[in-house]
Amino acid sequence: MSSSPVPVPVLRTVQVLGGVSGGAHVRSLATGLAARGVRVTVCGPVESEGEYDFTGAGARFTPDAVSALRAACVEADVVHAHGVRAGMRAALALRGRRVPLVVSWHGAGPGGGRLSLLLERHVARAAAIVLGASSAQVDLARLRGARDARLAAVAVAVAATGTEPSGVSDASDHGKVRAELGAVERPLLIAVGSLVPRRGYSVLLDAAREWRNLDPMPLLVIAGEGPMRAELARRIQSEHLPVRLLGQRRDAARLLAAADVAVLPSRWEARSPLAQEALRVGVPLVATAVGGVPELVGAAGVLVPYGDAGALAAAVAGLLADPARRGELAVAGRAQALTWPSEDDTVAQVLSVYDELMSRLR
Repeated sequence: MSSSPVPVPVLRTVQVLGGVSGGAHVRSLATGLAARGVRVTVCGPVESEGEYDFTGAGARFTPDAVSALRAACVEADVVHAHGVRAGMRAALALRGRRVPLVVSWHGAGPGGGRLSLLLERHVARAAAIVLGASSAQVDLARLRGARDARLAAVAVAVAATGTEPSGVSDASDHGKVRAELGAVERPLLIAVGSLVPRRGYSVLLDAAREWRNLDPMPLLVIAGEGPMRAELARRIQSEHLPVRLLGQRRDAARLLAAADVAVLPSRWEARSPLAQEALRVGVPLVATAVGGVPELVGAAGVLVPYGDAGALAAAVAGLLADPARRGELAVAGRAQALTWPSEDDTVAQVLSVYDELMSRLR
């Protein structure tokens, strides 16, 4: 008499999203985990489901109300929080339970004030494992008291760039984009990201003031929305800066591919999606040497100190005046992108972490 095979239990995870930002990574992770037979529940703001369609990725979605998060965690084998604030909410929801907590450390870097420090310490110590998107974040998590902190790079979907992996682009579409933005016969610069202080846009506008002296004068477009919009708009108008605020754009990757130079002026970045997308499609990048940017970019971009508007302006102006150098960076950027982990690599690493935690509980 043959015995029936013992059914393999299905791994159940809850992915806790602290806001709309970070949704692209969670969507990618949910897609990969669900395809591997993992039961995934995403708990986040209602608007994040509309933005990223987690249910379409094979996950169950529930709003991030406290009661909903607690209920979702009851049946979970592993809870994975994305960001420090999400980690705090998950830790509170798991209080008194033996369910392991994984936290992907997407913090804004050191220097956030006493409240941020206390929050980071609590989350770092509550997590069974902290996954840092850069070595700098791994070091910070350890400094805050993490028992186990590991490097886990976050991959950006190739499809998000709107171009083929080989870097082949549609020149006619680029022309349409430049015409739409008003940069047909002038250089086009682009920055992408929420309009918040850590993005360094005040310094970027200081640099734009110097670009007024260039001939032809470049146009800087900023795709993103946030609380600094009114302040930035006042400066652009009062100082007659060659800058356009585009607001939130779903086609930001398409705009990026049509640009001459991408600019990342942030005070802190872990594994910047803009930097990844720029290098992948061969757009020269000027970025601040902060956080995980040097590790991510290597020699495939031009790095400047944070807060130095003169260095930022000079780096961009130098590239605009040197087509050969821009061509070299385009080639180097695509080569650098080939060294990064793929989405499948990211999912496989996260799943191995889950399996490790499950084996500890057996």
